[in-house]
Amino acid sequence: MQLPLIHAAGLLYVICALLPEQRRSLIVGGTMLAWLLHGIALGSMVLTPDYLRLGFAIMLSAALWLTVAAYWIENLNLSVDGLRRLVLPSAAIAIALPLIFPGSEIPMAGKSPLFSWHIVLSTLAYGSLTVAAFHAVLMVMQESRLHALASSNRRSGWLSLAIDNLPALLTMERLLFRMITLGFVLLTLTVVSGVFFSEQLFGIPFRWEHKTVFTLLSWLLFSILLAGRHWRGWRGRTALSFTLIGFATLLLAYVGSRFVLEVVLQRGVV
Repeated sequence: MQLPLIHAAGLLYVICALLPEQRRSLIVGGTMLAWLLHGIALGSMVLTPDYLRLGFAIMLSAALWLTVAAYWIENLNLSVDGLRRLVLPSAAIAIALPLIFPGSEIPMAGKSPLFSWHIVLSTLAYGSLTVAAFHAVLMVMQESRLHALASSNRRSGWLSLAIDNLPALLTMERLLFRMITLGFVLLTLTVVSGVFFSEQLFGIPFRWEHKTVFTLLSWLLFSILLAGRHWRGWRGRTALSFTLIGFATLLLAYVGSRFVLEVVLQRGVV
């Protein structure tokens, strides 16, 4: 069941990425269908009556699933078609990764109901901040593109054309902080539930681990960024640097630890 869904969703993502902008209705419909198939495949991989399956590849797939949803919604109100050629191919790759790296099974027997909510919150937080990081990278590329145009160093490849179709930098910046604020709220809820309800969630008292340290460090970086934005009006390179460093730190906490255990050390991880 999963394999046909993954193949269909991946193919649709690629087709929608390659369609010309004038075929807007096909792009919108095809992307939504691919997103639905992606979600069904992802849900069937992760959720079963007896266990949850988690791993770095599943986390990446979930993050790209949320990314596609975010940019599909944004594209209804703003001209962000340039993002399509970057986001959809990435989603096509991410959806297939759990087939190669399936992750580990977490038995649900004896688990607190809070455990499932903690997993949902952490996945949504990671996904939202992944969207913000993608957005920040695009803003860096967009700024570089504007400088290239100003110096008459023009390139007309598909990536340059995609960047040229992005909204104005000020609009992109407002969208960036909207995503960061959402991700920060979700990350805060994840941290609070993990720190104060560790024994109910995992059956062990709270302890300082690699994942905990990097998650808290990422939370601190995003809190400084939002405070700096509110009190000092931070924007531009400062905002982009904090966003990318904060996301890289979160990536080390969530994906990095799972990648090392599952791929390098060939071990399951809970």
